[in-house]
This record gives sequence, C-alpha cells and structure tokens, in this order.
Amino acid sequence: MIVKVPFVDLKAQYDQIKSEVDEKISWILENTAVSLGQDLRDFEEEFAVFCNEKYSVGVSSGTDALIIALRTLNIGPGDEVITVSNTFIATAEAISLAGAVPVFVDINNDDFNIDTSLIEDKINEKKKAIIPVHLFGQPANMEKISDIAVKHGLFIIEDACQAHGAEFIGKKVGTLGNIGAFSFYPGKNLGAYGDGGAVVTNNEELYRKMLSMRSHGEVEKGRHDIIGSTNRLDNLQAAILRVKLKYLESWNESRRNNAMLYRKYLEDLELELPEEIEDRKHVYHLYVVKVKNRDMVREKLFERGIATGIHYPVPIHLQPAYGFLGYKKGDLPVAEETSDSVLSLPMFPELTEEQIKHIRSSLIEVLG
Repeated sequence: MIVKVPFVDLKAQYDQIKSEVDEKISWILENTAVSLGQDLRDFEEEFAVFCNEKYSVGVSSGTDALIIALRTLNIGPGDEVITVSNTFIATAEAISLAGAVPVFVDINNDDFNIDTSLIEDKINEKKKAIIPVHLFGQPANMEKISDIAVKHGLFIIEDACQAHGAEFIGKKVGTLGNIGAFSFYPGKNLGAYGDGGAVVTNNEELYRKMLSMRSHGEVEKGRHDIIGSTNRLDNLQAAILRVKLKYLESWNESRRNNAMLYRKYLEDLELELPEEIEDRKHVYHLYVVKVKNRDMVREKLFERGIATGIHYPVPIHLQPAYGFLGYKKGDLPVAEETSDSVLSLPMFPELTEEQIKHIRSSLIEVLG
C-alpha cells in the first residue's frame, strides 16, 4: 500500500481553524463588506505589529507589493536593480514592470541567498536599489547588504514573500530595509485563500504613497494625486488572514520542528540538507535539499506517493523571457548548479513524524 505524503496540506490547516474562518467569511458576505473594509484596516495594523513595523498596506499579491515598493521609491525607466536569479520570476518581473532592469548576482552555496561579496562589482550610476530575497524562509545577510546600500546610496526592498516571521539578529525580515514585500499566496507560511500581499515600512511618507498607489492614486474620495492602479487586498482575504495571523508563530515553530526531524532522519543519507545560519531564524517555507540525479529521485519518490517540488528548475537569467539581457550559461555558476540539484521535500506545519519517517525509508530505497 502506497502512503501518500502531499507537498503541502492546506485542508489540514483549514480543518484546525474552520469555525473561525467560516464565521469570518459568513460575516463578510452577510454584510457585503468586500472592499477596503474594517477587516482590511485591522489586518494591516495587526500585520504591522507582527512585523514590529509602524505601517502595513494590504495589496493584491506579492508581485504587486514589489512593484508598488519600486514605484514608491521612484525607480523606473533608466534605472537598474540588483537581485538574484534563483527566485520565482516575480522578483525580476516586478523590476521590469516598474520599467527598470534587473541585474543578477550569484548566490551562496550554504543559504541559497545573494552572495554579498559580489554586489559592489555590479554598482554604477544606474543602480538604484538592491532586492535581497529571503529564499525558502532563510534570511539573507542584511547586515552586509545594509552596509553596502548605505555606502552607495541605494534603496533596499526586501523580498520577504517566503519568509513571514523569519528573523535576522532578532529582527523580523521585511523591516531591515526601506520597504518589505510579502506574499499571501495560499501555500505561504501566512496564506490567504486566493492571492494577496502586503508592504511594510517605518516611513510615513512612503506608507501614505503606497496606500494611495494601491487604489488609483486616491488620497481622498475623488482626488488622485498620483497615477496608481487597483492593487488592493480584498476585505474577505484580509478577514481570513486575520484568523491565520494568530497562529503564524506556532505554525512557524511546527515547521522548524519538522526541519529538525528531517535533519535527524536524513543526515546520514546522500543529501545536502539546509543549514540554519547563525543569528538567523529560518521559518522553512520550503525544505530544500540538494541531491544527485534529482529528476530520477523525484520520479521515484512520486511513485511511492511522496509529492515534491523544484524551486527553481531554470534560473531567471536563463529564462527565455530574459534572453534580451544577454546572460549565458556559466554567468552565475552557483545559481545554475543549484537549479540542477535542488529538491523541495514536503513541508507544512501539520506534517507528522511518521510521514517524515516514510520519506526517509523511501529515500533509502531510491538512493540505494
């Protein structure tokens, strides 16, 4: 008999909080409070408190969070933004949609995050910002990134879309630059039941501009000071996120506990396991290992009922959409090697020790 282990189990999470979520959804529908309502305002305040930041603005997706952050900082045509290539394409896509050009830097082997020793080589008069990605829930080295940004007068926009609640030297990610961007896609550590996102900042001027930008540039009814768009987080998703936010810390701790169990059961196998860097709190949005013959291993695990993922099989600098930038294979060797060997194992708060044991026994069979 095949024991099935899903990659993520949103139903198990919903079952825990079903009564609270259903009550919220029912109230929203009964009162038709679907746009820019009280639950959105309350969620924005509560998420700001969670992040230890003054201001939060709910937006329609993590991609829009990044675009709004870039536009708020007046980054656009003629500008360049430094980031990484081993991330979801939305990071670079947002730069492009703001009118700027992404410039890619290679990554570290140990944490999959930007190699800070390579950033300054890319800086010139066109560079306006750095977007570090806290990939898979592991914070990037924000101390070095901040030093570089201050030295060269660059903005920092943190892509914290996979790192809700992660910490660098005791401070929540998303709060260590000018603006932090978050995604609430359903599978994230804090996920809605549809698309959603948020930006956070301590700067009141930036906050008010982002608040206006997410809703047609409106500052009061009928008055539009800037050209904005429709990028609001809807009230229904905000209400659901308010319920989930109460559980986020405990869910993150469950993820961290599962990561410890993975290390306990997998450390003797032919895998490279993720390392938690000193002074950083990893929240394991994904549990990503490196393995030889990755595609074969993935196929054999699937045959045994274990769902896995690949994050990400083709780095952005080699994607057809970014062919116009002129990157070629070999330009970012660590990112490229990583894309060929990473495998994301099941990771969610409700994952059980028995399921992890089954993954171990299956890997022993597959790896021979």
